Amino acid sequence: MNFMARLKTLGLIALSFGSLYPALAQGTVPTFTQKHGDATLTLLGKDPTVGGTTTISTVVAPVRLEFETKQVAGKPFALDAAGDVPLLVQSPVFAHAEFKDAGRTQYADAMLRSTFPNAKDWHTLLGKPAIKPITVKVPAGSGYVLTSKREGTAAGIVDLEFLQKEVLKQLPKQDGKLVFIVTHNTAFYALGDATVCCGWGTHGVDRATGNSFVLASYLRHAPSVITDKDVQPITQQLAEFINDPLMDPLFNGELFGPNPTHAPGNVVSWMRPEGMKPGDAGRCGGNRVASMYFQLQPTDTNPKNNFPASTPFAVGAYHVQNVALMSWYAGPSDAMGNTFSFPDTKLLPEQAKPCPARRFGAGGGFPAPPKPTVEPIQLTSAPNGHKLIGYWAGYGSASSTFPLREVSPQWDYILVAFAVPDKNAPEGTMRFHPPTGMDDATFKADVAWLKSKGKKVMISLGGGGQHFTLADPKRVPNYVDSVTKIVEEYGFDGIDIDFESPSLSIDPGDTDFKHPTTPSIVNLIDALRQLHNHFGKDFMISLVPEGTQIPAGYPSYGGQFGSYLAITYAIRDILTFIDVQDYNTPPLQGLDGEIYQPGTVDYHAAMTELLLHGFNVGSDPKHFFPPLPAHQVAIGFLIGDTTGDVVNQAMDYIITGKAPKGTTYKLRNPKGYPEMVGAMFWTIDGDRRQNYVFSNSVGPLLHGYPASK
Repeated sequence: MNFMARLKTLGLIALSFGSLYPALAQGTVPTFTQKHGDATLTLLGKDPTVGGTTTISTVVAPVRLEFETKQVAGKPFALDAAGDVPLLVQSPVFAHAEFKDAGRTQYADAMLRSTFPNAKDWHTLLGKPAIKPITVKVPAGSGYVLTSKREGTAAGIVDLEFLQKEVLKQLPKQDGKLVFIVTHNTAFYALGDATVCCGWGTHGVDRATGNSFVLASYLRHAPSVITDKDVQPITQQLAEFINDPLMDPLFNGELFGPNPTHAPGNVVSWMRPEGMKPGDAGRCGGNRVASMYFQLQPTDTNPKNNFPASTPFAVGAYHVQNVALMSWYAGPSDAMGNTFSFPDTKLLPEQAKPCPARRFGAGGGFPAPPKPTVEPIQLTSAPNGHKLIGYWAGYGSASSTFPLREVSPQWDYILVAFAVPDKNAPEGTMRFHPPTGMDDATFKADVAWLKSKGKKVMISLGGGGQHFTLADPKRVPNYVDSVTKIVEEYGFDGIDIDFESPSLSIDPGDTDFKHPTTPSIVNLIDALRQLHNHFGKDFMISLVPEGTQIPAGYPSYGGQFGSYLAITYAIRDILTFIDVQDYNTPPLQGLDGEIYQPGTVDYHAAMTELLLHGFNVGSDPKHFFPPLPAHQVAIGFLIGDTTGDVVNQAMDYIITGKAPKGTTYKLRNPKGYPEMVGAMFWTIDGDRRQNYVFSNSVGPLLHGYPASK
């Protein structure tokens, strides 16, 4: 498949409606298709042109989630949806309620009647549900519990695919029925990766059983950090199921080969509308009726990796989701009318805009970024112990790469990204070559030039999307030898370890970070020791774990949760610094017992103090992770996901103890941590493209503090 066709498959350019790929299954409920221009759309129920009432039998499976890593009186902590069932049955999902333009009926029927406003005597109703409770034990690597000490409330974060499979193992095919899988106060992550968080559920046809289902949480007595209410998540997933009942939520088929496989359902293309999330308008929303991974609506706001949030629509005592109607995606027609949202008909005043084609440079690859229109601020202060750390990615076409020596002088540590696994060499071997259009001699000269200016230049190993493991001890010599050659050939000052999920995952039964047994972790520790012994005491080693790999080890230890703790503990005597990615992370809990969402000063302060003060791993006092000294700790930020104000406020608060207005997290050390290293950014390239917006503000702030002792 050519490059543009690959992009089309991924939804990066405009896609048409219709069944591009054959469906895996038809599900267990009635559906109908209707032509709309050149497209054929499939929706829930029976054709409105025929009329009549269709009643769909239903099953409600309230799930009791029992979490392995949180114990209460010797038993697993449970979030049980059984108590939510009576409220759900009385809600507009199953009970009739008043909808302005559709009369007194259920939510699904009102939505469909709003989609086809000219249909006469036509209804699609959900029958009284049969109740089939389910219990699922959540192992350490598949989810964790967050609690609010102040409120006495709790929420779960669970692997969505794991839960879908576990529940439907217990429910054989329900012919003619729609299954509602209901959890209590639980959000979900996708792809088995808790950094891909958070959503309220999923829907579609289960490939193992053929069941049509809706999976979502009922929210009751939830932590106040969650703003959605009662049946809002359930109505969101139900609405998406109505508009795309044949979706396969576990689809991970071949997207890039000559024969893309099995992406059933309605294929759409839509840009996020104005006004829903600041800074998000103009981004491609996806190629389904919901966003990729999170299954969010165009009406949702979801700052990166937070609990989803959107303005609810009150129906009596309940709160339902405002959703986009199929006419928003497909455009108005005689059959569908020109109303684009439901129940609030004014929320989406215009139909969706399709995702535009990606534009490429004349020579292929990405276009050259515009040159900065401002000058980088020169570094005039003497070294004070605080560092501005950044990744120089340098990838893309020759026209999009800028030389290392053009890096702003504010950057102190430059991490070159990346050395990656060499798939054409013995396992464990890493390889590196300068970016496209840059020869070895020029790159080496630039490294030497930066070092002559007092900068440290390191090579980062791994990177997102690169799967690498040292599970076999026979790979360790290949790893050590290849990394040694890279460092020596290019003159790097050290290495940065960026092995993200699922490259590092704690094996079941490995419960003590001080004495790890997971081979990939044990062997990596050995390899780092060998490299340090070879190069000597001035050799730099940094770790850049995702949020799941360090602070998530507080509520749960296993799988990806806390996978860097054993490494950090084992090499703490040779570690130069660690900078947790505060952007690749789900909501987590601070030492004060409260829940914090990424992107806030509170989150940065709370997660940083976990390292500075230590914490009970998996909330178990028998496994205490000791504090790291401040001179080994930095914070990782993502350009495009934060602002200069947030970064500067967070750094100033943590270093000096001066809390900005609105901060709720209280530092355990009121005077701050003057010896803290500083801030890391992905990427230096992005900062340059944005006219040095971060290096020109955060750099002078860090370099302007009194020298740390």
